Amino acid sequence: MGNDDFSDVIKAFHLMWDAFPGMARLIDKRHTVIASNPIAQSKGFMPDVLCAKVASPDIHKKCKMAITLKTGMAHADRVIEDRIRGWQPVPGYPDLVVHFAIMIPDPEGNRDQ
Repeated sequence: MGNDDFSDVIKAFHLMWDAFPGMARLIDKRHTVIASNPIAQSKGFMPDVLCAKVASPDIHKKCKMAITLKTGMAHADRVIEDRIRGWQPVPGYPDLVVHFAIMIPDPEGNRDQ
């Protein structure tokens, strides 16, 4: 299925996630990036790229995408000390999830992406 089949959900993804202060990716069941917000794009998560091929393998450990697709429920974790990761199903698109990560700010409210 090409990205043209997802034009409505891609548009909605960008509307909701482009201003998110962390990385957000729309990913299909094969772990292929369908769309990504500007922060994720700056880290290499571009459309048609296999998510696990970007950055260090450590950031992909204990991925909860499969359980999210299986249960249809959102999941989150904090495997990496300074960030929270989440996987959110996309209603009406059983083979897609939004995967996001956000840095935990220090007590002064500072953070780096």
